[in-house]
Amino acid sequence: MISVPQFLSESVWQNAVMEPITGDASTRRYFRLRSGGQSAVLMDASRALETVPPFVRINRHLASLGFSVPKILAGDEPAGFLLLEDFGDETFARILERGRPARELQHAGGPPALREEEVFGLATDVLVALHKRSNAVPSGLRTYDPDTMLADAELYLQIHEITEQERADFQGIWREILPLAHAAPASLLLRDYHVANLMWLPDRAGNQRAGLLDFQDAYAGPVTYDLISLLEDARRDLPRGLKEKMIARYLEEFPGVDRDVFETSWAILAALRHTRVLAVFEKLGREGKPDYKKRHSPRVERMLQAALRHPKLAGMKQWFIRYAR
Repeated sequence: MISVPQFLSESVWQNAVMEPITGDASTRRYFRLRSGGQSAVLMDASRALETVPPFVRINRHLASLGFSVPKILAGDEPAGFLLLEDFGDETFARILERGRPARELQHAGGPPALREEEVFGLATDVLVALHKRSNAVPSGLRTYDPDTMLADAELYLQIHEITEQERADFQGIWREILPLAHAAPASLLLRDYHVANLMWLPDRAGNQRAGLLDFQDAYAGPVTYDLISLLEDARRDLPRGLKEKMIARYLEEFPGVDRDVFETSWAILAALRHTRVLAVFEKLGREGKPDYKKRHSPRVERMLQAALRHPKLAGMKQWFIRYAR
């Protein structure tokens, strides 16, 4: 296994200044390299080698569809290193947190817009553009099928003391309802699509102003999932009514989608995602990272309870009432 200095040794970046970049909750690490007035980002996935080939594949696929993804400048996939185009530090999340004036984010010639509406509107429009592509899903891509979904939900069981009967009930309820989520249209599912993984690229036009990151976990799956990831973000509260406005914005572009089918798929996958996220935050807390659970789990719990109010989730709601610890 080669080291970072060895990976960079024969490139123009061998003497670059290396600065750590705050990453996500994964084992991947990121560094900004600076040399001669230029910069690039080093992704060190040496502790998550399995994530590199899918990242490269989906990166190239999204680029071929015209979306903004970081160019791969160099790489050693077996070692887990990629050198990427530097999109800077302006994530959509950072823009929202800083309260940047709305006029800096307006479409050229467009009417004044709320900051949140412009940011989330652009993010929604990117999903619209992706889901409208008949070739959005690359050939042979794995499917986020009910069995895979159930495996994600079962992370909740792994971190709680659950009896065999409780486990069987949990699995049985999910097996009954998860196929209903697949009645919604399918497309490329990026799986971790939210404002912290979207970069603001103001020098580009249209949907290319949104730079896409963190798509190595992509699947083919229901279109509702990435919208849920965006609009029911575990890490932030949206202004009142904004989620509904963005859903309407999305559905306007797909007039043939059955609203009842869409809403059922939404509720089921929202409950699935929030169950999994609660388990992830609990696990991180036990590993010495309590901030996720302390700051965000109450929000996720509220969103889970909202999803469980859908009639199709009555059985799952009762399970949580009876057994949730």
